[in-house]
Amino acid sequence: MTVELVQSMASDSAVAMAARVSTVSGTHENVADPTKDAGLINYLMRDRHGSPFEHNAFTFFIEAPIFVFREFMRHRIASYNEESGRYKELSPVFYVPGPERKLIQVGKPGAYVFEDGTTEQFADVVNSIHDANQLAYAEYLWMLDKGIAREVARAVLPVNIYSSMYVTMNARSLMNFLSLRTTREGTHFPSFPQREIEMVAEKMEEFFAEKMPITYETFNKNGRVAP
Repeated sequence: MTVELVQSMASDSAVAMAARVSTVSGTHENVADPTKDAGLINYLMRDRHGSPFEHNAFTFFIEAPIFVFREFMRHRIASYNEESGRYKELSPVFYVPGPERKLIQVGKPGAYVFEDGTTEQFADVVNSIHDANQLAYAEYLWMLDKGIAREVARAVLPVNIYSSMYVTMNARSLMNFLSLRTTREGTHFPSFPQREIEMVAEKMEEFFAEKMPITYETFNKNGRVAP
């Protein structure tokens, strides 16, 4: 998975500044007080005063399989622009699970865990995906060669083909996303995401921690609950 931080307008001081305007009059220079930012941000996070965390922005460029993007876009808290199979020929880049990927689902829906597969099962997965992808892409190219429109020909392609998109969200939305798409000890509301979207979320979290360290530390301190 590829995750790049294209641009950001994000800082802990912006969170504190937005919060202080409720009680302090004057320009933004007057409401700044860096010595008290950490305590204020902790209060906002703990008591779930969320709007001050919206005065910032992160824009990510992400490359991942289409099935990851379909899960991603269930989060109606961001702006998306994705590569289009209607207007360009899609490249033959497909996702294949690595040997560390757990393969076996044990339990019923809502109460299950994943366990490692055998070496033979992993080989079966890789071979099956490779064969299916090779056939599907050959049929895709065959249709394009026959003059079939790209938006029609793409119907034969599987959801493990890679796509790319720009995603823009604020820190409040990002914390909501991370709380649901990562597995962490100490969280107040445990989540069990599909591993592939968690791989994307983990990379996004690294940028969040770098750009807003006080907010990030407070997010973890308060059980990874988005305010």
